[in-house]
Amino acid sequence: MRTITADLAIIGSGSGNSLITPFWDDRRVVIAERGVFGGTCLNAGCIPTKMYVRPAALARSPEEAARLGVAMRTEAVDWPGIRDRIFSRIDAISAAGERYRAEDLDNVELISQEVRLTGARSFVAADGTRVEAEQLVIAAGSRPVIPDIPGIGLPQVHTSDTVMRLAEQPGRVLIIGGGYVASEFAGIFAGLGSEVVQVVRGERLLRGLDAEISARFTAEAGRRWDVRLGCEVRGIEAARGGVARGGVTVEVGPTARGAGDPAEAADRAGAADRIPADVVLVAIGRIPNSDLVGAAAAGLDLHADGRIVVDEFQRVRSGGAPVTGLYALGDVSSPHQLKHVANHEARVVAHNLEHPDDLRRSRQEVVPAAVFSDPELAQVGLTEREAGARIGAEHVTVATQRTGDTAYGWAMEDSTGVFTIVADRRDGRILGAHAMGYQASNLIQVVVMAMSFGIDAHAAARGQYWIHPALMEVVENALLGLDVPRGPEL
Repeated sequence: MRTITADLAIIGSGSGNSLITPFWDDRRVVIAERGVFGGTCLNAGCIPTKMYVRPAALARSPEEAARLGVAMRTEAVDWPGIRDRIFSRIDAISAAGERYRAEDLDNVELISQEVRLTGARSFVAADGTRVEAEQLVIAAGSRPVIPDIPGIGLPQVHTSDTVMRLAEQPGRVLIIGGGYVASEFAGIFAGLGSEVVQVVRGERLLRGLDAEISARFTAEAGRRWDVRLGCEVRGIEAARGGVARGGVTVEVGPTARGAGDPAEAADRAGAADRIPADVVLVAIGRIPNSDLVGAAAAGLDLHADGRIVVDEFQRVRSGGAPVTGLYALGDVSSPHQLKHVANHEARVVAHNLEHPDDLRRSRQEVVPAAVFSDPELAQVGLTEREAGARIGAEHVTVATQRTGDTAYGWAMEDSTGVFTIVADRRDGRILGAHAMGYQASNLIQVVVMAMSFGIDAHAAARGQYWIHPALMEVVENALLGLDVPRGPEL
């Protein structure tokens, strides 16, 4: 049995890979990766999904063109060509990264196996190799949740890890889930021309967003693909008879939740539809990989959802106290399953590993997020309800600007876009923003910057020029619509 003594050990090759800075050039480093090198974002998450989002948007562009008096049509979608364009680039990056760590750096050893913690700063690999490190970072990420449904193991059932590499574009896709991942893939497949059925247990899609935005998106999604609310999948079986060869039949029925009368609950539980599909995508959430690395057995503190508990310096806690030399970052510990948060935490941890006597705190406020569905969504900060609970409803001011009421909105004949800003009416401090529509993820960045640097709503609106008639006037007008104190103007 081989034992490696390292100055630094890292579990996970996503954002954890960036921890290997020139500081470690003359020190021994071990990095362990159980899956594909580069982590979820590169291989099965943010990057490949967005590389599908763009062709999907182009494929549905004739709809927008028709509103503007231009006749266009999408003649064909080359799924294998789109797929190969994406993964020929991504797979090459992953392979190059793995080769660089495994072969080109004499001070780094790559262990391409699952590992389990044996102590605060030690682990053992599947082949028995033991690693003992002076400092250790757990950046093991997360994985899709797999529900306990009959037939869930059929080859036609996929998660986000596998669905993007299908040999052919499916004619009919059934998506289980109503969150970010499910809604993005619904937009992708529908945009490319597949029939999409999205099955959701709740009464709205994206329930974690602002309630009005969530309701608006649910309504718009229902116009673009088949959305089944208040439903659940009860079983999946291989198709027989008239269903396309290789497909499945999915039994979908309403949930019994919310039915006060037992008889009504029984009726709801008994009703069901049988829906044919070529592919089923399971996207009901992600679970941190803390269990796969044996965090609980190693005595590490865990949140109720399985995330590893860290302090403000990203140090792992055990028995309520931080463990010297042990850090965690990204999905395995963060409540934000976001690559930009993991990257920020990695920069903090990189500094703290190299400067243990001058620790930096990670910043967990003003965290924006986007959903690249159809339409696009973005958010940052508090909703109106959350703001009211925090500072009192009487101190909250909210303004919503419709994209279609701005000059660029006229140019697009936009009927769906909205931008909402929440602020403190006493001092103009911006508390949150919520957007739906074209370029929502870009529009919201102005508010992210204002919140991050303490710029009040009126200063943000009147302290700078806004290009006319750019789409960004949607944000300007929303800021001007807030009931906040007025200061100097440009």
